[in-house]
Amino acid sequence: MVITSTSPLLDEDEKDYDDAHLPPEYYDEVPEGMEEVDGELIEKTGMTLSHAAAQGNLIYAWRQHLVTTGQGGKVYPEAPCRTDQQRRRPDVAYLTAELLEQYGQPNIFPHSYPLIGEVASPDDSAEMLFSKAREYLRSGCQEVWLLFPENRLVMIVTSEQWLVLNETETASTQTTLPGFRIPVFDLFA
Repeated sequence: MVITSTSPLLDEDEKDYDDAHLPPEYYDEVPEGMEEVDGELIEKTGMTLSHAAAQGNLIYAWRQHLVTTGQGGKVYPEAPCRTDQQRRRPDVAYLTAELLEQYGQPNIFPHSYPLIGEVASPDDSAEMLFSKAREYLRSGCQEVWLLFPENRLVMIVTSEQWLVLNETETASTQTTLPGFRIPVFDLFA
């Protein structure tokens, strides 16, 4: 529902926060299912069953690794963060135990998460995903996993390298979440 009335009967909390032209200082969090891109709130769309499955598989695998290694930290789906340019909601985000202790659980994390996973939707361009990965890296992220379910490819991006892996290979973290490995095929099963 979109509320466009400026009626005095509406409290500030009841006004429509899906408005694409809200100034960034107007809200302290990014509304669910949206990102702030170039100063406008944009709805994240295009999720398919293969997108959702890949996202769920990555969340499960990273969480299982944390449990079995006792490494600590948390894995979040769609957790908001600030970058040097935007307010984003990565598909999957890992927050280390040290950062959890330092920041707690704010409404929006003040910079990129150390490890981020983004799953390509059919309407995402490769160029847009590559730009988003660079944006995360400039904003404190150490490693970005780009998953392409339709082609069963994983691209692991760090400031030093871009690795492309197909479904016959095994992906492993490069800088964050030491010891994590998973067959690429399992991410898309």
